[in-house]
Amino acid sequence: MNVNASTVDLDQILKSDRVHFRLSVPELVEAAVARKEGVLSSTGALRATTGKYTGRSPKDKFIVDTPAVHNHIAWGPVNQPISSEKFDQLYERALDYLKNRELFVFDGFAGADKKYRLPIRIINEYAWHNLFVHQLFIRPTAEELKTHKPEFTVIGVPGLQADPAEDGTNSETFIILNLEKKIVLIGGTEYAGEMKKSIFSALNYLLPMRDVFPMHCSANVGEKGDVTLFFGLSGTGKTTLSADPNRRLIGDDEHGWSDHGVFNFEGGCYAKCINLSEEKEPQIWNSIKFGAVLENVTLDETTRVADYDDASLTENTRAAYPVDYIPGAVIPGVAGHPNVVVFLTADAFGVLPPISKLSREQAMYHFLSGYTSKLAGTERGVTEPEATFSTCFGSPFLPLYPHVYAEMLGKRIDQHNAKVYLLNTGWSGGPYGVGKRMNLAYTRAMVTAAINGSIEKANFTSDPIFGVLVPDQIEGVPSEVLNPRNTWADKQAYDDMARHLAGLFVKNFEKFPTASEQIRQAGPKL
Repeated sequence: MNVNASTVDLDQILKSDRVHFRLSVPELVEAAVARKEGVLSSTGALRATTGKYTGRSPKDKFIVDTPAVHNHIAWGPVNQPISSEKFDQLYERALDYLKNRELFVFDGFAGADKKYRLPIRIINEYAWHNLFVHQLFIRPTAEELKTHKPEFTVIGVPGLQADPAEDGTNSETFIILNLEKKIVLIGGTEYAGEMKKSIFSALNYLLPMRDVFPMHCSANVGEKGDVTLFFGLSGTGKTTLSADPNRRLIGDDEHGWSDHGVFNFEGGCYAKCINLSEEKEPQIWNSIKFGAVLENVTLDETTRVADYDDASLTENTRAAYPVDYIPGAVIPGVAGHPNVVVFLTADAFGVLPPISKLSREQAMYHFLSGYTSKLAGTERGVTEPEATFSTCFGSPFLPLYPHVYAEMLGKRIDQHNAKVYLLNTGWSGGPYGVGKRMNLAYTRAMVTAAINGSIEKANFTSDPIFGVLVPDQIEGVPSEVLNPRNTWADKQAYDDMARHLAGLFVKNFEKFPTASEQIRQAGPKL
């Protein structure tokens, strides 16, 4: 296929008078309601449902295997190859599908730092999808739009389904990144998060080549300019813990770390809102207003009041809103170098300490391991927490080899003397089903102690199995909570479970044969 010829085809489609460019938030809300794509909640947010798929479809994501990218990509079950021919075939079908349809186009940026930002265009079949990307990515000024030329284009056609036998896909759903032609095709799924994550995947490929460390993390900054990063997979607390009323939010999910500091990739937040309460998460609660998108949240049919405790559609209920809905958010989302780095894990076994301090080598080990529990709803087919190891706390979105990202982290820890902590937001007093989820107030107190440095006043003891340094006291946290073994009624059961998890760590780390002996020795001991 001739790239330029296809570009002309797309340009011709976009000249239709049924194509709406850069509509405002009220216009997109009106269009979505008129087209019966969603309804307004009692707070004015637009509620939409995504049908069959209420989470990402990682088994349906592909990267086009071309000579230009082949040697850079860590091919495997995460980065599945698809041929240029199959991509071109689906691309032509997508263009044919788009002809004469009403479409919605967003032009904006990914990356708050103007030196590194990526101009993007997102073409949507649904008005509510276009509202979602309008709120999630960086919205350009009128002046910036005059010179905006998209370098990456996302085409969202949820109504178009693939034929696995014909198209080389695994199901009717497809998320295909063509890193050479800088096009993303998404079809067969209405889940809006696929658009956000496809651009994140593209940045994870492009930015390391410019010596920018792309990170699956949230970030905030204190009055003195002290920056904290929170790494973690979906559901571990990135959004919740970074939305701190005493600190300013830089961003809730995706950032780059350059020679100048950190910058947000996005212009919005995508918060999980299952069991959301005004008391525990007031900033998120108050952001769900006109202009926000509620995804798969149940509403009362008459009052349109949201029931955040209702998981009948999915556990993965979501709210998308602009970052400036959070009071005091940093706009643009640019700040200095981090002082503190927090790795978040939701340990379903209930054996990791609620907070522990990591050496540089332990930081590298746990970053490569990326242990957490995959929580219900974030992916298709996951109905209760499962232990999982997601390299660099974001393997579904990392096209390059893991050591590329790990070496960038190690380099920056050294350069900026950042302190690294492992924070368990998972279970205490027993495994999932027996123990309880860690008290959020205690977790917040631990984070505060790490950020303000008061945690360093504690005495630290090396965990006999995991080797991490565990503090004996933190203000606002009962001391018995800090040692997970103390919270279990059956100490032998704790020891057995801890050794079991340690074994999983050791087995998982076998996939990093090139890791140094120092990093290897920083892991758990059997």
